[in-house]
Amino acid sequence: FWNECRRYATSAANKENINEEAFFTALITYCHQRFGIDTGKVFAAGFSGGGHMAYKLALTMPQKIKAIGAIVANLPDSASCDCNMAGKALPVLIVNGTADKVNPWQGGEMFVSNSSFGVVLSSRQSFNYWAGLAGFSGNPVTKQLPDTDHSDTCTITEFTYGQKRKPTITLLQVNGGGHAFPKDIDVFLYLWRFCKQAAHGRKK
Repeated sequence: FWNECRRYATSAANKENINEEAFFTALITYCHQRFGIDTGKVFAAGFSGGGHMAYKLALTMPQKIKAIGAIVANLPDSASCDCNMAGKALPVLIVNGTADKVNPWQGGEMFVSNSSFGVVLSSRQSFNYWAGLAGFSGNPVTKQLPDTDHSDTCTITEFTYGQKRKPTITLLQVNGGGHAFPKDIDVFLYLWRFCKQAAHGRKK
């Protein structure tokens, strides 16, 4: 578990109020000194609680993070959020399932092991928050991705706001998907392509 922005998370990291910003800042510095990484191209991605941690990095230290990916995670609502949000736009990829019983697609109270972690926004509200920071309005570009895995009944609808000189904001709606990685795409390859685009800027 991480100490994310969820005020009511019951994990030890949250209760002890671990300074995650200090940890990740030190980690970036270490990787730069030891491995020579480009500190201007640091990306964060995570699944479930890791997705919430990626949100926290984008919300609280966006000057150190180039883009994030949040998988089966929605933003906490204002009453459940205990982060000071910087309000800076970043490229954000969200991958959520419409039948997720842990991270509710429509928003509401989130339960982990029968413990309430507070209220989260809906997936569309989380998507719209980042789109609004980036200056987008109107309807996103909608695309139905190929149904490559017929072993389940899930499909994926892609919603994207993208424009030159603006960060790309994408939501993958996994229709019928639960609290799991979707099977119709390789999320890691999709995320890698998303981050590469963020690193080099949108071409069109």
